[in-house]
Amino acid sequence: MVPNAFPPLIVAYTLALADGLTAEVALSFLGLGITDPTPTWGNMLNFSTQFMLTHPWAPLIPGIPVVLCSLAFNFIGDGLRDALDPRLKM
Repeated sequence: MVPNAFPPLIVAYTLALADGLTAEVALSFLGLGITDPTPTWGNMLNFSTQFMLTHPWAPLIPGIPVVLCSLAFNFIGDGLRDALDPRLKM
C-alpha cells in the first residue's frame, strides 16, 4: 500500500511547496509577511511598484524567478512521480 501512496504524496508535497512560496510572496508584497529589511521576492515586488511608470520591466526582475521556482517545484514533483510510480513501470 505504501508504494502506491508514495507518488501522489510527492506530488502533493511539491504542490504545497509552490503554494507556500506563492503565499509568502503575496503576503510580503502586501506588507503582511516578512518585514522590510529582509530581502524577499514579495518585498522586491512591492518596492518595484514605485518605478513602474518609468521602468515598466522592474517587476519582472523578482517576478520571473517566482514563476520559475514554482514551475521547478511542479516539474520536479511530476518527474519524481513518473520515476517512482509502480503502475507506470509495467
